[in-house]
Amino acid sequence: MSTQLRVVHATGYRYSEGATASFNEIRMIPRSTHQQQVLHSRVEISPVPWTYTYTDYWGTAVTAFEVFERHESLEVTATSIVDVLRPAAQSGGLGWAELASPRVADRYCEFLGLTDRVRPPADLAAWVHETRSLSATPRDAVDQIVERIHDQVSYVTGATSVHGNAAEAWQQRSGVCQDMAHLAIGALRVAGVPCRYVSGYLMPKRDAEIGVPYIGESHAWVQYWDGRWVGIDPTNNLRPGEMHVEVAIGRDYADVPPLHGIFTGGRAADMFVAVEITRLT
Repeated sequence: MSTQLRVVHATGYRYSEGATASFNEIRMIPRSTHQQQVLHSRVEISPVPWTYTYTDYWGTAVTAFEVFERHESLEVTATSIVDVLRPAAQSGGLGWAELASPRVADRYCEFLGLTDRVRPPADLAAWVHETRSLSATPRDAVDQIVERIHDQVSYVTGATSVHGNAAEAWQQRSGVCQDMAHLAIGALRVAGVPCRYVSGYLMPKRDAEIGVPYIGESHAWVQYWDGRWVGIDPTNNLRPGEMHVEVAIGRDYADVPPLHGIFTGGRAADMFVAVEITRLT
Protein backbone atom coordinates (compact mmCIF):
# COMPACT_ATOMS: atom_id res chain seq x y z
CA MET A 1 0.00 0.00 0.00
CA SER A 2 1.21 3.49 -0.83
CA THR A 3 0.98 6.55 1.39
CA GLN A 4 -0.54 9.77 0.15
CA LEU A 5 0.77 13.01 1.63
CA ARG A 6 -0.21 16.64 1.17
CA VAL A 7 2.61 19.14 1.66
CA VAL A 8 2.05 22.89 1.98
CA HIS A 9 5.32 24.82 1.94
CA ALA A 10 5.12 28.59 2.44
CA THR A 11 8.19 30.79 2.29
CA GLY A 12 9.34 34.23 1.23
CA TYR A 13 10.91 37.48 2.34
CA ARG A 14 9.93 40.61 4.22
CA TYR A 15 12.01 43.54 3.02
CA SER A 16 13.09 46.11 5.61
CA GLU A 17 12.87 49.01 3.15
CA GLY A 18 10.79 47.44 0.41
CA ALA A 19 12.01 45.99 -2.88
CA THR A 20 11.62 47.64 -6.27
CA ALA A 21 12.26 44.41 -8.17
CA SER A 22 13.11 40.79 -7.38
CA PHE A 23 14.28 37.82 -9.41
CA ASN A 24 13.92 34.31 -7.96
CA GLU A 25 13.84 30.58 -8.55
CA ILE A 26 11.94 28.03 -6.49
CA ARG A 27 12.46 24.28 -6.20
CA MET A 28 9.42 23.30 -4.14
CA ILE A 29 7.44 20.91 -6.36
CA PRO A 30 8.17 17.20 -5.70
CA ARG A 31 9.60 15.01 -8.44
CA SER A 32 7.62 12.21 -10.08
CA THR A 33 9.78 9.07 -9.97
CA HIS A 34 9.23 5.31 -9.91
CA GLN A 35 8.88 5.63 -6.11
CA GLN A 36 6.54 8.60 -5.90
CA GLN A 37 3.93 10.22 -8.13
CA VAL A 38 2.81 13.84 -7.91
CA LEU A 39 -1.00 13.80 -8.12
CA HIS A 40 -1.46 17.56 -7.77
CA SER A 41 0.74 20.62 -7.43
CA ARG A 42 0.10 24.34 -7.32
CA VAL A 43 2.38 27.34 -6.79
CA GLU A 44 0.98 30.68 -5.62
CA ILE A 45 3.20 33.78 -5.63
CA SER A 46 2.42 37.25 -4.32
CA PRO A 47 2.86 39.80 -5.83
CA VAL A 48 1.76 38.03 -9.00
CA PRO A 49 4.89 37.76 -11.17
CA TRP A 50 5.97 36.75 -14.63
CA THR A 51 6.89 33.05 -14.39
CA TYR A 52 8.75 30.44 -16.39
CA THR A 53 8.98 26.74 -15.54
CA TYR A 54 11.65 24.28 -16.60
CA THR A 55 13.52 21.18 -15.47
CA ASP A 56 17.10 21.87 -14.44
CA TYR A 57 20.25 19.92 -15.32
CA TRP A 58 19.80 17.57 -12.35
CA GLY A 59 16.15 16.78 -13.08
CA THR A 60 14.47 19.13 -10.62
CA ALA A 61 11.34 21.13 -11.46
CA VAL A 62 12.08 24.88 -11.26
CA THR A 63 9.80 27.90 -11.37
CA ALA A 64 11.68 31.11 -12.22
CA PHE A 65 9.87 34.41 -11.70
CA GLU A 66 10.37 38.17 -11.79
CA VAL A 67 8.53 40.97 -9.96
CA PHE A 68 8.92 44.47 -11.41
CA GLU A 69 6.75 46.44 -8.99
CA ARG A 70 7.56 47.76 -5.55
CA HIS A 71 6.68 45.25 -2.83
CA GLU A 72 7.18 45.07 0.92
CA SER A 73 7.18 41.28 0.99
CA LEU A 74 7.36 38.26 -1.28
CA GLU A 75 5.27 35.18 -0.49
CA VAL A 76 5.44 31.78 -2.19
CA THR A 77 3.19 28.83 -1.32
CA ALA A 78 3.60 25.43 -2.96
CA THR A 79 0.89 22.83 -2.35
CA SER A 80 1.45 19.25 -3.49
CA ILE A 81 -0.24 15.89 -3.10
CA VAL A 82 2.15 12.99 -3.55
CA ASP A 83 1.55 9.24 -3.65
CA VAL A 84 4.63 7.52 -2.19
CA LEU A 85 5.50 3.84 -2.52
CA ARG A 86 9.11 2.94 -1.73
CA PRO A 87 9.89 -0.78 -1.84
CA ALA A 88 12.22 -2.31 0.72
CA ALA A 89 15.92 -1.98 -0.08
CA GLN A 90 17.20 -4.83 -2.22
CA SER A 91 20.37 -6.78 -1.54
CA GLY A 92 23.27 -7.05 -3.96
CA GLY A 93 24.60 -4.16 -5.99
CA LEU A 94 27.95 -3.25 -7.45
CA GLY A 95 31.35 -4.45 -6.35
CA TRP A 96 34.36 -2.19 -5.85
CA ALA A 97 35.83 -3.03 -9.26
CA GLU A 98 32.58 -2.22 -11.06
CA LEU A 99 32.23 1.03 -9.14
CA ALA A 100 35.74 2.12 -10.14
CA SER A 101 35.27 1.23 -13.81
CA PRO A 102 35.26 4.09 -16.35
CA ARG A 103 31.65 3.22 -17.19
CA VAL A 104 30.63 4.34 -13.68
CA ALA A 105 33.38 6.75 -12.65
CA ASP A 106 33.16 8.81 -15.85
CA ARG A 107 29.38 8.83 -16.03
CA TYR A 108 28.97 9.98 -12.44
CA CYS A 109 32.10 12.12 -12.10
CA GLU A 110 30.00 15.13 -11.01
CA PHE A 111 28.88 13.13 -7.98
CA LEU A 112 32.44 12.22 -7.02
CA GLY A 113 33.96 15.71 -6.72
CA LEU A 114 34.92 17.17 -3.34
CA THR A 115 34.03 20.82 -2.76
CA ASP A 116 34.65 22.80 0.41
CA ARG A 117 31.00 22.33 1.34
CA VAL A 118 31.24 18.51 1.51
CA ARG A 119 34.96 17.78 1.97
CA PRO A 120 35.43 15.79 5.21
CA PRO A 121 38.20 16.65 7.68
CA ALA A 122 41.40 14.59 7.65
CA ASP A 123 40.50 12.32 10.58
CA LEU A 124 37.16 11.31 9.09
CA ALA A 125 38.71 10.85 5.63
CA ALA A 126 41.39 8.57 7.09
CA TRP A 127 38.76 6.46 8.83
CA VAL A 128 36.76 6.24 5.58
CA HIS A 129 39.80 4.93 3.67
CA GLU A 130 40.33 2.27 6.34
CA THR A 131 36.66 1.31 6.34
CA ARG A 132 36.65 1.02 2.57
CA SER A 133 39.65 -1.31 2.60
CA LEU A 134 37.92 -3.61 5.10
CA SER A 135 34.48 -3.61 3.46
CA ALA A 136 33.57 -6.45 1.10
CA THR A 137 31.16 -4.29 -0.92
CA PRO A 138 30.41 -0.59 -1.38
CA ARG A 139 27.07 -1.11 0.31
CA ASP A 140 28.81 -2.45 3.44
CA ALA A 141 31.02 0.66 3.53
CA VAL A 142 28.06 2.99 2.99
CA ASP A 143 26.16 1.50 5.91
CA GLN A 144 29.16 1.81 8.24
CA ILE A 145 29.97 5.37 7.16
CA VAL A 146 26.40 6.62 7.54
CA GLU A 147 26.02 4.89 10.90
CA ARG A 148 29.21 6.56 12.20
CA ILE A 149 28.05 10.02 11.10
CA HIS A 150 24.67 9.41 12.73
CA ASP A 151 26.30 8.25 15.98
CA GLN A 152 28.99 10.94 16.13
CA VAL A 153 27.04 14.06 15.11
CA SER A 154 24.09 15.22 17.21
CA TYR A 155 21.09 16.85 15.58
CA VAL A 156 20.91 20.34 17.06
CA THR A 157 18.59 22.93 15.54
CA GLY A 158 20.46 26.15 14.79
CA ALA A 159 23.89 24.59 15.40
CA THR A 160 25.06 25.64 11.94
CA SER A 161 24.05 28.07 9.20
CA VAL A 162 22.83 27.28 5.72
CA HIS A 163 26.28 28.34 4.47
CA GLY A 164 28.17 25.94 6.78
CA ASN A 165 30.25 23.01 5.62
CA ALA A 166 30.70 19.38 6.57
CA ALA A 167 34.07 19.82 8.29
CA GLU A 168 32.67 22.40 10.72
CA ALA A 169 29.76 20.14 11.66
CA TRP A 170 32.13 17.22 12.24
CA GLN A 171 34.50 19.27 14.38
CA GLN A 172 31.71 20.50 16.67
CA ARG A 173 29.89 17.15 16.46
CA SER A 174 26.55 18.85 15.89
CA GLY A 175 24.47 20.05 12.99
CA VAL A 176 21.20 19.69 11.12
CA CYS A 177 20.06 17.35 8.35
CA GLN A 178 21.86 19.43 5.72
CA ASP A 179 25.15 18.95 7.56
CA MET A 180 24.59 15.20 7.99
CA ALA A 181 23.89 14.91 4.27
CA HIS A 182 27.01 16.90 3.36
CA LEU A 183 29.14 14.77 5.68
CA ALA A 184 27.80 11.57 4.14
CA ILE A 185 28.29 12.87 0.61
CA GLY A 186 31.91 13.88 1.25
CA ALA A 187 32.74 10.65 3.06
CA LEU A 188 31.17 8.43 0.39
CA ARG A 189 32.93 10.32 -2.39
CA VAL A 190 36.25 9.85 -0.57
CA ALA A 191 35.44 6.13 -0.66
CA GLY A 192 34.83 6.36 -4.40
CA VAL A 193 31.04 5.98 -4.20
CA PRO A 194 29.05 8.44 -6.36
CA CYS A 195 26.64 10.26 -4.10
CA ARG A 196 24.11 13.07 -4.52
CA TYR A 197 22.16 15.43 -2.27
CA VAL A 198 18.38 15.08 -1.96
CA SER A 199 16.11 17.75 -0.53
CA GLY A 200 12.50 17.17 0.34
CA TYR A 201 10.20 16.63 3.29
CA LEU A 202 9.76 14.08 6.05
CA MET A 203 6.49 13.59 7.93
CA PRO A 204 7.57 14.39 11.52
CA LYS A 205 5.29 11.78 13.13
CA ARG A 206 5.74 8.16 12.08
CA ASP A 207 2.26 7.09 13.19
CA ALA A 208 0.60 10.23 11.82
CA GLU A 209 -3.18 10.24 11.94
CA ILE A 210 -4.95 10.50 8.61
CA GLY A 211 -6.30 13.99 7.94
CA VAL A 212 -4.35 15.67 10.75
CA PRO A 213 -1.89 18.41 9.65
CA TYR A 214 1.54 18.35 11.32
CA ILE A 215 4.12 21.11 11.44
CA GLY A 216 7.09 19.94 9.40
CA GLU A 217 10.20 21.33 7.75
CA SER A 218 12.43 20.71 4.80
CA HIS A 219 14.60 17.62 5.10
CA ALA A 220 17.78 16.37 3.44
CA TRP A 221 19.20 12.94 2.77
CA VAL A 222 21.44 11.32 0.14
CA GLN A 223 21.36 8.80 -2.69
CA TYR A 224 24.39 6.73 -3.71
CA TRP A 225 24.99 4.78 -6.90
CA ASP A 226 24.87 0.99 -6.50
CA GLY A 227 23.72 0.04 -9.98
CA ARG A 228 20.73 2.29 -9.25
CA TRP A 229 20.27 5.29 -6.99
CA VAL A 230 19.74 4.09 -3.42
CA GLY A 231 18.54 6.48 -0.73
CA ILE A 232 19.80 6.66 2.83
CA ASP A 233 18.95 9.22 5.53
CA PRO A 234 22.02 10.00 7.70
CA THR A 235 20.03 12.09 10.19
CA ASN A 236 17.85 9.11 11.11
CA ASN A 237 20.18 6.29 9.95
CA LEU A 238 17.52 4.61 7.84
CA ARG A 239 16.42 4.08 4.27
CA PRO A 240 13.91 6.70 3.11
CA GLY A 241 10.39 5.33 3.32
CA GLU A 242 6.86 6.34 2.53
CA MET A 243 7.02 9.37 4.82
CA HIS A 244 9.83 10.91 2.73
CA VAL A 245 8.90 13.17 -0.19
CA GLU A 246 11.68 13.87 -2.70
CA VAL A 247 11.80 17.35 -4.24
CA ALA A 248 15.24 18.20 -5.64
CA ILE A 249 18.58 16.55 -6.33
CA GLY A 250 22.07 17.92 -6.94
CA ARG A 251 25.71 17.78 -5.94
CA ASP A 252 25.07 19.55 -2.63
CA TYR A 253 22.70 22.11 -1.11
CA ALA A 254 23.86 24.84 -3.51
CA ASP A 255 22.03 23.01 -6.33
CA VAL A 256 18.68 22.65 -4.51
CA PRO A 257 17.64 25.66 -2.34
CA PRO A 258 13.82 25.92 -2.18
CA LEU A 259 13.91 29.69 -2.78
CA HIS A 260 16.86 31.56 -4.19
CA GLY A 261 17.24 34.96 -5.83
CA ILE A 262 18.17 38.62 -5.68
CA PHE A 263 16.32 41.88 -5.16
CA THR A 264 16.88 45.61 -5.56
CA GLY A 265 15.71 48.64 -3.62
CA GLY A 266 16.45 47.71 -0.02
CA ARG A 267 19.28 46.80 2.31
CA ALA A 268 18.05 43.63 3.97
CA ALA A 269 15.37 40.96 3.93
CA ASP A 270 14.11 38.52 6.55
CA MET A 271 13.19 35.06 5.32
CA PHE A 272 10.25 33.08 6.68
CA VAL A 273 9.41 29.40 6.22
CA ALA A 274 6.46 27.23 7.23
CA VAL A 275 5.79 23.61 6.23
CA GLU A 276 2.62 21.63 6.92
CA ILE A 277 2.34 17.91 6.10
CA THR A 278 -0.89 15.91 6.19
CA ARG A 279 -1.28 12.17 5.67
CA LEU A 280 -4.27 11.52 3.39
CA THR A 281 -4.15 7.70 3.18
